[in-house]
Amino acid sequence: MYDFNQKPDLNITPLVDVMLVLLAILMVTAPVINYEESINLPQGSKSKQVSDFKKIDIQIDKNRVVIINKKKYDIANFPDSFLLFVNGKDKNTPVHIRADKSLKYDDIIFVLKSVKESGFFKVALVTDG
Repeated sequence: MYDFNQKPDLNITPLVDVMLVLLAILMVTAPVINYEESINLPQGSKSKQVSDFKKIDIQIDKNRVVIINKKKYDIANFPDSFLLFVNGKDKNTPVHIRADKSLKYDDIIFVLKSVKESGFFKVALVTDG
């Protein structure tokens, strides 16, 4: 017969297993969920073609020689040479600066500061990665 004084054993192992599986699924799927918000974009002119901006490439090699669009300049004379080079050019033209990784930080910042002081807004430092 059944003894009424006996306490039943609760086995919660299956419950814990199910909860851990659900937690793992939630952790995997949560970063993947993208939230999209619809926005109304303004209408552009269909007859006007987008003008192709020419970019200005500046390269600094390990010997501190600055190359602007395939013309070589000394780094000490860079600010004056750059101002002469960009005379009459649009200030919205993108400027890409590539520098050898063995250069000192001061040399790269000197070139970057000179470009910014000449009025260019779209300046980027280009890296490998």
